[in-house]
Amino acid sequence: MIKLNKISTDAPKQMDKDEIKQKTKGVVAKIGDLCKIFQADQSRSLLIVLQGMDASGKDGTCREVFKFVSPTIVHAHSFKKPTDEEFAHDFLWRAHKLTPGKGKITIFNRSHYEDVLIQRVHKWIDEDRVNSRIDAINAFERNLQMDNNTTILKFYLHISQDRQKEKLQERIDLVNKNWKHNENDWKEAEKWDEYMDCYEDVINRSAIPWIIAPVDQRWYRNYFIAKKVLETLESYDLSYPSLKGK
Repeated sequence: MIKLNKISTDAPKQMDKDEIKQKTKGVVAKIGDLCKIFQADQSRSLLIVLQGMDASGKDGTCREVFKFVSPTIVHAHSFKKPTDEEFAHDFLWRAHKLTPGKGKITIFNRSHYEDVLIQRVHKWIDEDRVNSRIDAINAFERNLQMDNNTTILKFYLHISQDRQKEKLQERIDLVNKNWKHNENDWKEAEKWDEYMDCYEDVINRSAIPWIIAPVDQRWYRNYFIAKKVLETLESYDLSYPSLKGK
């Protein structure tokens, strides 16, 4: 049973910031190289889910981990309030149509889990609907794995409450971050305990395990997530297609 308040949001004390930042450069460069083969190999797809509280660093993760990957390979989609068209369908419809094809990587910046997080916190759906949706999500993800050879990496960006307040305040204090400021983010932050309860429940009931990424220090967040992505790519038996035998 995962308890988020028992897991540190900080980098391990023995980690050296400059050393880790240097290692990260090599890791993200390797990701870029392997993604070229991944695209050419055409045997697999990769879905990366980034969930976390506001200001936990979802955008920064997309930018830093995949900085050397061609946009023809990786696509990031940011999930916001459903449109009228999306509301007219089942809750997974908007997610399913965005899943990656063979040789492609899709990043969900927020995801289908919003429908059992924010909607649950605000009590827009009851617990019976929550249970039904969690079952549907598990089935949906298993189908992607089995039917389309899709690997799903789900990262919970684990930020502390104090650090979140600091990052939200930066959006007010720093001109180059003013565009990110949303007064509603502060209102959602007031529901911290409710969100933590919902996140823990989702994480513990997920058929595909979540990876808890400590993100209070951005330099360690980038390394931690990039390393997991690289390990996944290296685990594949990837190769460039050959003309021999054709």
